[in-house]
Amino acid sequence: MTFWLRPQRALLSALSFLPSMASAEERPNILFLFSDDHAPNAISCYPGGLFDKVAPTPSIDRIAKEGLIFTNSFCANGICGPSRASILTGKHSHMNGFLDNNSSHFDGLQQTFPQLLGRTGYQSAMIGKWHLHSNPVGFDFWRILPGQGSYYNPDFIEMDGSRKRYEGYGNDKVTEFSLEWLKNGRDKSKPFIMMSQFKAPHRNWSPALRHIKMFDGVTMPEPETLFDAYENRSSVLKEHAMGIDKHMFWGWDMKFHDKNPFPNHFMGGLANGEYKRMTPEQKKSWDAVYEPQNQKFIADMNAGKLTDKDVVRWKYQRYIKDYLATIRSMDEGIGKILDYLDESGLAKNTIVIYSSDQGFYLGEHGWYDKRWMFEESFQMPFVIRWPGVIKPGSSSKALIQNIDYASTFLDVCGAEIPKDLQGKSLVPVLKNSGKAPDDWRKSIYYTYYGERTHQVAAHDGVRTEDFTAFYVPKTKEWQLFDLKKDPQQMKSVHKDPAYTAKLSELQREYAKLKDKYRAHSAILRADRNNQEWWKKRHAQKVVEARKQSHDLIFIGDSITHSWEGAGKATWEKYYGGRKALNLGFSGDRTEHVLWRINNRELQKQKNAKAIVMMIGTNNTGHSQQDPSETADGIERILSALRARCPQAKVLLLGVFPRDHKPDGKLRQINNAINERIAKLADGERVHFMDIGGKFLDKDGVLPKAIMPDFLHPKAEGYRIWAEAIEPKLKEFGL
Repeated sequence: MTFWLRPQRALLSALSFLPSMASAEERPNILFLFSDDHAPNAISCYPGGLFDKVAPTPSIDRIAKEGLIFTNSFCANGICGPSRASILTGKHSHMNGFLDNNSSHFDGLQQTFPQLLGRTGYQSAMIGKWHLHSNPVGFDFWRILPGQGSYYNPDFIEMDGSRKRYEGYGNDKVTEFSLEWLKNGRDKSKPFIMMSQFKAPHRNWSPALRHIKMFDGVTMPEPETLFDAYENRSSVLKEHAMGIDKHMFWGWDMKFHDKNPFPNHFMGGLANGEYKRMTPEQKKSWDAVYEPQNQKFIADMNAGKLTDKDVVRWKYQRYIKDYLATIRSMDEGIGKILDYLDESGLAKNTIVIYSSDQGFYLGEHGWYDKRWMFEESFQMPFVIRWPGVIKPGSSSKALIQNIDYASTFLDVCGAEIPKDLQGKSLVPVLKNSGKAPDDWRKSIYYTYYGERTHQVAAHDGVRTEDFTAFYVPKTKEWQLFDLKKDPQQMKSVHKDPAYTAKLSELQREYAKLKDKYRAHSAILRADRNNQEWWKKRHAQKVVEARKQSHDLIFIGDSITHSWEGAGKATWEKYYGGRKALNLGFSGDRTEHVLWRINNRELQKQKNAKAIVMMIGTNNTGHSQQDPSETADGIERILSALRARCPQAKVLLLGVFPRDHKPDGKLRQINNAINERIAKLADGERVHFMDIGGKFLDKDGVLPKAIMPDFLHPKAEGYRIWAEAIEPKLKEFGL
């Protein structure tokens, strides 16, 4: 398990590279061009797209023509932030800690490919959309959009933490800043990696003024499944909130002003925020195009000229034209950057990649947005040009995933690939004209953890060349799609007797992949909100956290919880005047702690000085979970704590002994956990202390006088605990 690269290891890693380190001219540069929500169906070099003729993408197509296009490229978690975190770390979401956009914060101090490349002499820049609820770490230069960013007159966060507003269009600014860094911001004696990341074509799809008329008079083709009734599949598909028919905002999505007069067809309450950002001149140009169309629609509605399906079709046309128009400005910017590479002579030694964080529904199944494990959003574009290595005009059907990017970047730059990365280097495929080696993966694993946004149920699954199978915990059902016979995934064949063997085969593969990627319960956030006391206590602790910043925080299960019971007098003596917060919950396992600290229990605790944590005994007691899995969960908690309480020193306690005698099975499991988590300490931010021996007699027996049930300490046990850790807390400045 790699919690972070310790300084000594980082130095050794860098030194090990020196003997073979080539000059900047020989080591390739990497230009990573990235967008948000760009469906392959909206890229004209991808086969089978709906809009190739009316909305081509010539600059992206140029990369494909001069390089290679992957037609089986997929994301590991179909949502913006998690996809970006997987790219940076080369790991699935459950391993890098960024599971969703609602509650996750990216731990930038964990191992990422920009940090690793920096240690081998590369310089790096990150420009544009970051969207990881933190600032970039490990980049020599960055300038990022806050949150989702804006299309018009966007704010950017600068490296000093300040925000600056730039007049103009967001995609154009990302292009401009990327060119500035390439021309004047880098050390030209060093190889570089630059990540230029555009907002487009993310919602609310606000095109540049020069493009708002580009599709006037054009009727965009509709997908065959625009009016999907969600038959022959799980009923949970109907429970979404991302339908073109009912879930588009009157102002934000459809660009109307004033109050929504048609609540049966549009959602109200969210105005067009991009319009509010515009200058008076920009608003005038915008209104000159949109308002006549808007007023005609309103008049037609009031006159009763439009059926319900007509309204859906009108919304689809507005949506898809705006979506495609935002892509045009991005494609123009990519063209400018490619032209500069040619003009400057950089092109011959620069690998150029175009990708997006996932695909997107362009009306398929009646949807916009992403999330479901359906091809349109599960698939993500990946187009790459590598002069002298990749045969121009190549294509590949190899199954690849965004967890592969980090390993690939490290490999092409000659850097060592850490063993804990979960992806595979694409270099063997790239050097073989797109043909995968015989031992290449035959399946990929996908997870969506569920969010409040759009109400898509959590699910995970496996995809092979010809099949997709996924499991929905909410309904406890499988879905199985034969992609050769049913590429649009209109009928699940999980109950078809002809597919019984295939489903069993894919279920075995699913279990195998979950084991391979360590996607086990200890690491997957889980709440206990079905228990009223737990739900109430969580709400209480959120309120306590909001009230003030605490210097000292205890995190754990019932043993920590009982500082409020058997340990109350000792707590008052040692911690009553220390601004201490008790986040112990009876019965919690590692996955519950992960959920709690990612759901507001650490609000306003950014400046905490110390955290005392002991967790894991319920992982042992409830299911005798593998010690390595419990240790994985503890490692993830440490990473989450580092992201939310960056100043705090963590005193990680060994799990207290269980069972009366040393040879007890539960005692042995806890001992094995402690052996593993001791290695997570670095002596700086994380300190490990095993005080379990202080509760035992000379023969290793756990006395009933200390823990009557061989699990929970009495008052004397809490006194022993407090005295044991007091010197370390004083060392931490408490």
